[in-house]
Amino acid sequence: MTPPPSFTLTWAQLRDLRCAELEGAADGWGKASNRADAGRDRIEKQLLNGLRETQRGAAADAAVGRLRQLGQNLQYVYTECGLVRTALNSLAHEMRAQQRALRDALDDAEALRFTVHADGSVTYPEAGEGLVDGKPLPGGTASVTASPGLLPPSGLPAPNPNAGKAQDIADRVTKAVRTAAEIDWRFAGILRDLKAEEGLKVPDRTWTDAAGDAAAVREVARGYLKSGIPRDASPAARMAWWAGLTDEQREEYLAVYPDQIGNLDGIPALVRDTANRDNLQLLIGKLEGQDDSDAETKLAGLREIDRQLSAGHRPGEPPMYLLGIGDQGNGRAIVSFGNPDSSRNVATYVPGLNTSLDKEFASSDLKRARDTAIGARYYDSSSAAMVWLGYDAPQSIDGIDSLDVMGSERAEKGGGTFNRFMDGISATNEHEDPHLTAIGHSYGSRTVGAAAQEGGGIPGVDDIVLVGSPGVGVDRAEDLGVGKEHVFVGAAENDVVTKLPSKRQSAAGAAVWMTGPVGGYLLGDLADQGDDDLWFGKDPASSAFGARRFQVDEGPKLVSAEGVSIDAHSRYFDPDRGAVSANSIALVAAGRSDKLKAEEYR
Repeated sequence: MTPPPSFTLTWAQLRDLRCAELEGAADGWGKASNRADAGRDRIEKQLLNGLRETQRGAAADAAVGRLRQLGQNLQYVYTECGLVRTALNSLAHEMRAQQRALRDALDDAEALRFTVHADGSVTYPEAGEGLVDGKPLPGGTASVTASPGLLPPSGLPAPNPNAGKAQDIADRVTKAVRTAAEIDWRFAGILRDLKAEEGLKVPDRTWTDAAGDAAAVREVARGYLKSGIPRDASPAARMAWWAGLTDEQREEYLAVYPDQIGNLDGIPALVRDTANRDNLQLLIGKLEGQDDSDAETKLAGLREIDRQLSAGHRPGEPPMYLLGIGDQGNGRAIVSFGNPDSSRNVATYVPGLNTSLDKEFASSDLKRARDTAIGARYYDSSSAAMVWLGYDAPQSIDGIDSLDVMGSERAEKGGGTFNRFMDGISATNEHEDPHLTAIGHSYGSRTVGAAAQEGGGIPGVDDIVLVGSPGVGVDRAEDLGVGKEHVFVGAAENDVVTKLPSKRQSAAGAAVWMTGPVGGYLLGDLADQGDDDLWFGKDPASSAFGARRFQVDEGPKLVSAEGVSIDAHSRYFDPDRGAVSANSIALVAAGRSDKLKAEEYR
């Protein structure tokens, strides 16, 4: 952004600028941001929970609604004040760089006994010797050029050796002043936009503006903050980086880059949750400003997650932590029930086909993780369970099945991302040797299988649970890196996905497309083919695979008097409709697999 011709800045003003005062103002805005954050935290963790636990009735419901609105307002204050602080600190940071450039030029002028004038021109004394009479050559004044430092040399020697030095100093002074003027003008525009509309309520459109504000401040804070985020480091190194920051630095990163800090593996869960709750509001604001079906679908999922976060948890249930959120691809969301850093047992559930950031995911998949956490905590109170939507699962589009479900590319790509996430969970967990479980459902079991096949296996994982699996990409449980006695399989008798024919069988026989809530699968004869091969390798429920098969409910038949149903594929986690399976998964997640009831192999 170029300032208008009427805007002027002198080198004396730049020299005398007190950047410390800008940083002092930034500190003030930081304190305001922290007070708003503390107020919001008190509302969410004390007042709301206290009301829910002790009060009932219309008055209590109205009070809860008012408190939620106040909490959202304080969240907005926290975000905007944090952006103002970082904008002021970034301004001071950039201005200091120009002050250093100016000071170096002025110091060089003083050492050479040159005079720098108010307009930036530089007068230099006589020097050198004339070719004819040998007398010193007269001094002069180097003027300010239109483009300092950009004009090529003429190739002719200057008559006075001081002339070139003076011109260099004049160019440096001019460049520093002009750059500082551009910086000042650019930040003035950003700071003018950081304001809220009048009133006591923060509407959705205000968050749309806040998303734009955050993007603008991120852009100008590149040199000040962004370069410090260790995106390419290991989770352990990221954890050390975060621990080494000052409180003020952490606050600025959280205010300006909640999207990056909240999704950075190796950052503590409480910090990620804080960052992602703020990023959730910014994402809602961002998508509010878009008018397309993809944005509407993701908005529905984000709003449902926001609703659950705002509702809090019931007494006795594990609290909810938002460990990841994003709108890239089909959407990203990682939600934990129970703190994965302080829990001794941590289970991570990877969903499969047709999973995306939508209302269905926010309702059903989050419930699966919550039910698993509640079940595991029954056996060991130090347990947490989460759902990990950190990859683009294959989708069925308009009733036509995506061919991606027939291949392993998405699983393999997702497996690598899953391993980095689990490496982060291992790094931040406070226990010396936590018990970690990876749970793969449907195509998610193929993703878990792909993760297990990477060098070293899934970081920190002790047990693997596969339910509703069409195969995992290996033919033996021992190839999953945890020992076959630590691989557990649940396969409902009426789950057609666990009986998919192999690729060879499908190619050899007739095939039909079948569509439904779990998408389309290429099906031939649904009966056991006799060789224990499924689409992605050996049947995990077979004796040849060698895993520990546990008991599950058989589920409704594919075809019955009520019609066609593939509901048997979606009941594994449900304590009401699939109690046997849900309990089995909870036992493994709690590290109590010794209590499992075995099922015969296929």
